[in-house]
Amino acid sequence: MSEELKVNVIDHPLIQHKLTLMRQKDTGTKDFRELLEEIAMLMAYEITRDFPLKEIEIETPVAKCKAKVLAGKKVGVVPILRAGLGMLNGVVNMIPAARVGHVGMYRDPKTLKPVEYYCKLPSDVAERTLIVVDPMLATGGSASAALTLLKEKGAKSMI
Repeated sequence: MSEELKVNVIDHPLIQHKLTLMRQKDTGTKDFRELLEEIAMLMAYEITRDFPLKEIEIETPVAKCKAKVLAGKKVGVVPILRAGLGMLNGVVNMIPAARVGHVGMYRDPKTLKPVEYYCKLPSDVAERTLIVVDPMLATGGSASAALTLLKEKGAKSMI
């Protein structure tokens, strides 16, 4: 398995605007959650930009025509608990057929190393492209540990 890591820097003006609103000290919990979900939807839009398409024939009210649908691997969404839960609905709103898994990790206060406390994934994890979500990226230690754990559990494609 290759160790290729693709980083997407998403600097879309709408995301920057919503991040600014989230960061304001007077932003309430309800607005914070709504903004996070909206940002997750916009991020899902951007990270799926290169998903492969295939052409199928459909019947419209007027006539038959050829149109495109997603092709390739099925999708899974894996939030890193608990912060990643705030992004889950936004991504699933954009990809309703995605299966959901969960990875729970925390940073040990003494060793500062990530510790797994929960992992529940779709049974066909190797056949899915997993979208791993976590808005709490500081050093990247937990995210890196979560990706390593997913590989150990059979995941082959993660974004």
